[in-house]
Amino acid sequence: MLWPFIASLVLAGIHAYLGLHVVERGVIFVDLSLAQVAALGSAVALLSGYDLHGRSAYFLSLGFTLVGAGLFSVTRSRRTRIPQEALIGIVYAMSAALAILIMDRLPEGSEHIKHILVGNLLAVSPWEVQKMALLYAFIGALHWFWRKPFLTISTDPEEASRKGYRVKLWDFLFYATFGFVVTSSVAIAGVLLVFTYLIVPSVTAMLFSESVGTRLAIGWTMGGAASLLGMYFSFRFDAPTGATVICVFGVLLACLSILRATVLRRAFK
Repeated sequence: MLWPFIASLVLAGIHAYLGLHVVERGVIFVDLSLAQVAALGSAVALLSGYDLHGRSAYFLSLGFTLVGAGLFSVTRSRRTRIPQEALIGIVYAMSAALAILIMDRLPEGSEHIKHILVGNLLAVSPWEVQKMALLYAFIGALHWFWRKPFLTISTDPEEASRKGYRVKLWDFLFYATFGFVVTSSVAIAGVLLVFTYLIVPSVTAMLFSESVGTRLAIGWTMGGAASLLGMYFSFRFDAPTGATVICVFGVLLACLSILRATVLRRAFK
């Protein structure tokens, strides 16, 4: 269980940070949509005869994801009559439907669909974890170097425009780096678990703090705790690991939400 747990910590580390941007931008389902686009690329790779964990399949999946990233970056505007979240939902639905149609033509299609949804975290190898950690460290370094435009555009795009930032270009860079992360994460953890690592720690952190640093600390702590508990319960009750970790995230979010509501109620009595 050591390497799967380390992999979960790596996933929590990068996704808790990216989740702060996603929630601030109000595009909650962009990760789910891009993850499904990456999964569609994997389905096309399988249909083409490539190994799901091979280099060709990875780059094909990445290509699909970068196309989605480009689409989301050029369609973001506060003046449009159609909210971007609607487009994100459409992309997700179409990608999911196409992936199902492709998987239906493959042997053991139902198993492939299950793998795309919840992954197979326990089967991760040390080399996959190390490769993923190096990639995410590089992406994290880029985001640290570009933190001012990224944070400004996520929290106040009008202010970013006044400062002279080329918003669509920075948006594409954000979604492109985001796409690299999602493509690698989906191959290991699946669409639903990747979405959970992105959104649940960030939403939980927002309940307790306005500070970016504090939110990150809360998100990372929750990600590590949920991963550890989820893997323990998965082993203890012989349950699917990905689904168990997702459920633990949900329970922790509910408990912490109740705790916060209780503390606030007492504070204002």
